[in-house]
Amino acid sequence: MADRTTSSTTIGAGRAEVMAVIADFPSYPQWAGQVKSAEVLSRDEDGRPSTVRFALDAGPISDSYTLAYAWQGDEGVSWQVAEPGRMVSELKGSYRLAGAGSDTEVTYELTVDLSVPMIGLIKRKAEKVIVDTALKGLKKRVEGR
Repeated sequence: MADRTTSSTTIGAGRAEVMAVIADFPSYPQWAGQVKSAEVLSRDEDGRPSTVRFALDAGPISDSYTLAYAWQGDEGVSWQVAEPGRMVSELKGSYRLAGAGSDTEVTYELTVDLSVPMIGLIKRKAEKVIVDTALKGLKKRVEGR
């Protein structure tokens, strides 16, 4: 059974502004350190990405895979693997946004399961690095706009 890593941060911007950065996948390599590329393959009826192909290099976890996204307005987005990679067999996650006005509390939750054997401690550390780097990058990107 896969473990889950969760972390939160407060971003000095409204939910719509934070969600706009989250939905801008082609820009991920500029702020989400381990993402080397992100290509939107399809969009939902609201124009938000529904499937995205990623190339990831997070130290011991380096792979390409496709994620399917489900958007909940400006309150959150969740994803899961649509096409696994050679290492990543399962990847589920979400951003949940809360707050009103000029501050948004963002909670990032991530579960990764690999098709290759890896010591649990190393896998959890990689998950934590992914989550922490993504939240710090997201905060910097949104607040720097």
